[in-house]
Amino acid sequence: MKNQTESHLNGGTFGSRSNFLLVMIMILGVFVAILNETLLNVALSKIMDDFGIAPSTAQWLTTGYLLVIGVLIPVTAYLIQRFTTRSLFLGAMGFFTVGTFVAAISPGIEVLLIGRLLQAAGTGLLFPLLTNVVFSIVPIDKRGSAMGTIGIVITFAPAIGPTLSGIIVEHFSWRILFYGVLPIALFVIIFAYMKLKNVTETTNPKIDPISLLLSTLGFGGIVYGFSSAGEGHGSWASNEVLTPIAIGVVSLILFTWRQLTISQPLLDLRTFKYNIFRMSTLIMMIVMMAMFSAMMLLPIFLQNALGYSPLEAGLVMLPGGIVMGIMSPITGRLFDKFGAKWLALIGLGLISITLWQFAFITLSTSYSTIMIFNTLLMLGISMVMMPVMTNALNELPPPLYPHGTAIISTLQQVAGAVGTALLVSIMTNSSSRFIENTLIKEDEGLLQTLAMIAGMKSAFLVAFGLVAFAWIVSLFIKRPVVQEKALKNKQGATN
Repeated sequence: MKNQTESHLNGGTFGSRSNFLLVMIMILGVFVAILNETLLNVALSKIMDDFGIAPSTAQWLTTGYLLVIGVLIPVTAYLIQRFTTRSLFLGAMGFFTVGTFVAAISPGIEVLLIGRLLQAAGTGLLFPLLTNVVFSIVPIDKRGSAMGTIGIVITFAPAIGPTLSGIIVEHFSWRILFYGVLPIALFVIIFAYMKLKNVTETTNPKIDPISLLLSTLGFGGIVYGFSSAGEGHGSWASNEVLTPIAIGVVSLILFTWRQLTISQPLLDLRTFKYNIFRMSTLIMMIVMMAMFSAMMLLPIFLQNALGYSPLEAGLVMLPGGIVMGIMSPITGRLFDKFGAKWLALIGLGLISITLWQFAFITLSTSYSTIMIFNTLLMLGISMVMMPVMTNALNELPPPLYPHGTAIISTLQQVAGAVGTALLVSIMTNSSSRFIENTLIKEDEGLLQTLAMIAGMKSAFLVAFGLVAFAWIVSLFIKRPVVQEKALKNKQGATN
């Protein structure tokens, strides 16, 4: 108690040294898990060559990963209430570590896929657990700074993933991507076993099997359907895309109805009764689509239109990732002082401007210009993501924290899958129309490049329109009443 009191007097964000250690352990675990999400993207071609598999098979390493996370995250609210912080974190890191080892030694694609699915099972649990722990131990007037620290992980890890992967794959085997992560994951498990403590209260909630089934079919169907379309392995009119989406939509309608009518819902949808939470979740989904559009479309353009190598395409993302890592703690402190509204307005404004610029890039646009625009885009995203998320959760009463974090995390995954599929589809269709409407088709290579530029323009303009809408929505967000009271009380005590 003495250490905690002294830490509060000194302005410690996490309240005590033991709380700080707890969060740092969890952040390191989340960092390696999220880093692993994007590490494999650049290595897929090497894996296809080694195992002699087609792209339609290799894409399951990505689609399957997203699918497990999309299915598992809605269950995290129940798991956080049912199990202790320590046991749940160790279990999640255990799944991730075993999956990493299995993937590293995999003799074929089947075993590699099993390893990736085990990794995804761990990853899906870690971030909602970390967020819930922070909201349980950090005072409301310091949550921005705490979530800003977490934001380093959430934004920096996926940004450096392609660059790091490109360097490793160019010089070593793709298995190093897993062998390199393995000792870090083992260190986190050993350290957590010795030092991690429980900070959340456990209850004995009942799990509704019907809700679990509907959730799995609903979120799993939508993520799978849109991912299939986004990966280009099925047209929008194909059964491979339409059937899982239809099953997903119907299941989610039934899931929503059931959550509102049973006494112990799997996901408590009463969170959407809170206006700030509702608007903030919408903004975050749109920003996730914008981030995915840049991370997906820019490397394609750099490699296929401008002829850069995979490593050079990955390096264009690196300065943006560094800026996001630097800015996350800063925006967290700004959030504690000023709230989310102005950060969101400025950040979404930056995102809108850069998406507009991306819509009009040409063959003469320089590598450095694209890098600068991407860095500004990531700067805007860093000003929006964690502050808006923290603002949304601040409005909820503590019993709804696990449900709020699970809902936001789930909808971000769904938004990523939907946004990827939507923007790829727009780019592909626009490129096809450009080729059909072009009369002179003598230079096939140049025609394909110009068609890609036309497709990129359409995709980025749609992303711009979505973000412009999010900017309008952000005009109406404000501090939750409970945060305003905490800030006034703190100012009164200071005076």
